[in-house]
Amino acid sequence: MKFEDLLLEIGGFGRFQILILFILCLPRINLPMHFLLHNFLAATPSHHCAIPHQEAFVNLTMEEVLLISIPREPDGTFRSCEMFSQPQFHLLLNSSLQPENNSIIQHCQHGWVYDDSQFTSTISTQWDLVCEQRGLNQATATFFFIGVTMGAVVFGYLSDRFGRKAMLLLSLVCSVIFGMLSAASISYSMLAILRTLTGVALSGVSLIVLPLGMEWVDIQHRTFSGILTSIFWSIGNMLLAMVAYLVREWHWLLVAVTGPCLLSIVCLWWVPESARWLIANGKVKQAHRHLLRCARMNGRKDFAVSPEALRRMATDKKPGGSYSYISLFKTPVLRKISLCSGAVWFGVAFSYYGMSMNLTGFGLNMYLSQFVFGVIEIPAKMIMYVVMNRAGRRQSQAWALILTGLCIGANVIIPKPFTSLRSVVAIMGKGFSEAAFTAVFLYTSELYPTVLRQNGMGYTSFVARLGGALAPLVFLLDEVWRSLPEVTYCGVAVCCGSVAFLLPETLNAHLPEGIEDVERAQVKGPPQISAPEGMLLQSLLK
Repeated sequence: MKFEDLLLEIGGFGRFQILILFILCLPRINLPMHFLLHNFLAATPSHHCAIPHQEAFVNLTMEEVLLISIPREPDGTFRSCEMFSQPQFHLLLNSSLQPENNSIIQHCQHGWVYDDSQFTSTISTQWDLVCEQRGLNQATATFFFIGVTMGAVVFGYLSDRFGRKAMLLLSLVCSVIFGMLSAASISYSMLAILRTLTGVALSGVSLIVLPLGMEWVDIQHRTFSGILTSIFWSIGNMLLAMVAYLVREWHWLLVAVTGPCLLSIVCLWWVPESARWLIANGKVKQAHRHLLRCARMNGRKDFAVSPEALRRMATDKKPGGSYSYISLFKTPVLRKISLCSGAVWFGVAFSYYGMSMNLTGFGLNMYLSQFVFGVIEIPAKMIMYVVMNRAGRRQSQAWALILTGLCIGANVIIPKPFTSLRSVVAIMGKGFSEAAFTAVFLYTSELYPTVLRQNGMGYTSFVARLGGALAPLVFLLDEVWRSLPEVTYCGVAVCCGSVAFLLPETLNAHLPEGIEDVERAQVKGPPQISAPEGMLLQSLLK
């Protein structure tokens, strides 16, 4: 008897599984609230140099004080990082005059004054992470994603070694500890280290929640369960906008987005360990107890199985056990697939986080942008699953990513005054970006043979984390040219989307079992009902 047969006897998708999935959706909601927190945690309000001895200008209005103290941009706005070395009183007579020479202009000498109408405080205003220090501000997000990358390696091993539930609990507890300590940071260095550690901890949540839920669900309901759980990522996106709108002080914002982990820790009490993992590791008594509980809750009171039967149950051999990541590049066709899929994954993650972290660049209020970007993801997920089964994997993947890039590029051309049009194009781009992310998990899992599928997904996920880590730093290119970040995101998305055309089509094709199957021409077969176990549903692991 296989475990799938056992699931059918105890009820593969009953009240027991629904309860588990909804409990595990709680930490799923919490993930985007941290992954995209940088938008509000490190927001930079408008600012200008602090003006010394301002009390000497009691007869001047604030606008006049700024006029004689701060040089202006060509559009008339005051510069953020420069000031006059001496007050320029002649500008009061004719404000259109320009400084005779740049020698009287210097960098801010006495700190900055920030507009607090939108934010009470952010890490930018707390430690003056502006102008020359602006790179440190953007690096905060990069540090976090570096932590996520390291955590994927750590918790991937630990969850297989010590169990799903125990490591999920450890991950949540560490997330609470590091998240709360981050809120109490007294220096930028302390915050950067703690945000990196928070990324490590939350990576465990991202990796473990999905397998723990799916290992209790039968094959027929795994796609539905994956879509259901994936939607909660988008709900977390929307909730982040609401929480950030209500909490404008960065210390308390960190507390607000970390606090829900406590609820997840409490609710985890009702989630059992994976019976699959318990049986595979010889802990049949615990597995037997959980299986009986599942059968009882699902109304299968006549179910009976002995611990001895579980002990005799053959467990599936983990794919890729005798292979390594080097095997992905040894043969010609597999090498091409690995290089091309890596490029596609980089482009998907790079453009997704590039759009998600540019809330003020599309003409919408940043809180509304965050909320709408979360809303648009839900229909994008649904539509993409339908389109992929009709138009094919390759075309869907390529055009979703290319259209993402074109939408980003279009907003470079559309003038800033056309805010409504810019907003519509940005929302469309975010939808295409989410569609590309949804497609890439299913498509990639069908490209790799069974013996290398886990290695292939691990490699591409690492490349995606790299794209996510680099995306925030691209915003620094606006110092070279204001539109250069958007042009970069556009170019990378279009190029990487075009690379997807080089990949083989997998719609209605037999899944390859060994490397030799990949090296041979793809053979059409009967339609596949679902993606390989656990792969389609990993679209939650952004």
